Amino acid sequence: MNATIKLENEKHFPVLLEKLISIISPLYGGTFIDCTFGQGGYSKKILENKYNNIIAIDRDVKSLEISKKFEKKYKNRFKFKNMKFSEINRIKINKNILKGIIFDLGYSTTQIKDPEKGLSFLSKGKLNMRMGLNEFSANEIVNDFDQSSLSKIFYSFGDEKKANNIARKIINFRKSKNIETQDLVKIIDSVYKKKFKKIHNSTKVFQALRIFVNKEISELIDSLISSFKLLPKGGVIVVVSFHSIEDKIVKYFFHHYSQNKNSSRYLPEKQRKKILFNLPQKKPLIPENYEVLKNPPSRSAKLRYAIKINENQDFSDFKKKFKYLLDIENIC
Repeated sequence: MNATIKLENEKHFPVLLEKLISIISPLYGGTFIDCTFGQGGYSKKILENKYNNIIAIDRDVKSLEISKKFEKKYKNRFKFKNMKFSEINRIKINKNILKGIIFDLGYSTTQIKDPEKGLSFLSKGKLNMRMGLNEFSANEIVNDFDQSSLSKIFYSFGDEKKANNIARKIINFRKSKNIETQDLVKIIDSVYKKKFKKIHNSTKVFQALRIFVNKEISELIDSLISSFKLLPKGGVIVVVSFHSIEDKIVKYFFHHYSQNKNSSRYLPEKQRKKILFNLPQKKPLIPENYEVLKNPPSRSAKLRYAIKINENQDFSDFKKKFKYLLDIENIC
C-alpha cells in the first residue's frame, strides 16, 4: 500500500492549519468560534495559546464524545454545542471578546468511513448521508423523488452531465426494489458504460446528494450572514471549502461586500453600498505540495478570509445571487 494512502486512511489532518493560524494569530487573546468542530484539529491548535477560548459547533452528535475530552482538558476555555452552524445567531456572547469565526466545510476521514452515515460510494446498505439534525436522508430522495427533481439535484449540485439519464434509470430500477447504496453505484456505472478514470463515476451524484440532504447551500449562506452580524469590527471570518459551489458562494460574499464598484459616488452617502470587508488576500490560499502528499484529500481545499470593517443589515442581494440553488434545495 502506498504510504500516503495509508496516512489518509489512518488519521484525519486539519487542512491548511498553518495558514489558518498565521491569519488568526494576530488576534489571539479572545474567543474564536469553530463552526465545524469535527475531530477538533483547529480548536486544539488554537487552544494551545492559554489566552484563547473556543466555542465549538458541530451538527454531528458523534463529535460530542471528542468535545467531552476537550471540556475536561481545557475546562472553562472550551464549550461545545451540538447544532448546525446556520444557528450561530443563537450563541450568546459578548461581541467585544469575539475575534474570529472559522469554517472547515469538508468531511473528516472518520465521517467518510462511518458506515452509518453512508457518505461514500464505497458504503453498503441503505442510503443515508445525514450529518445530523436532518429532515430526511438520501434514501427518501433516491426512492421517492420524481425524475425532474433528481435530475436538477444531480446537475445543479454535482455538475453531473448525465443527470437526466441517471435519474431516468433510477425511476426504472426502483419499480422492482428499493435502491440502496451499491444499487445506485451500479445504476451510475451503467449510464457511463465504462470504468472511471480520474474520478469515480459516482463522485458527482454522491456529492449532489450530500449537499441536498444536509442543505449545505442555505446552511452556508445563512451562516455567513449570521457570522458577519455576530462579529465585531476587526473580527475575521475564515472559510475552507472543498468544491466549486461552496467556493463560489464564499468568494461572492467576501468580494461583493469588499468593493462598491456598482455604487455611484454621486449617490448620497446613505444610499451607497457599504464596504463591509477588508480582503488582505484576493485569491484563495491553497495547500502546499507537502501537505497534499501527507493528506491527499486536501488537494481541492481553498481558504478564503475577510476582516469585518463595517456594519450592515441587508444581504438580500447575496441571497438573490444564489436563489436558483436555494430554490432547488427547497423542492421537497
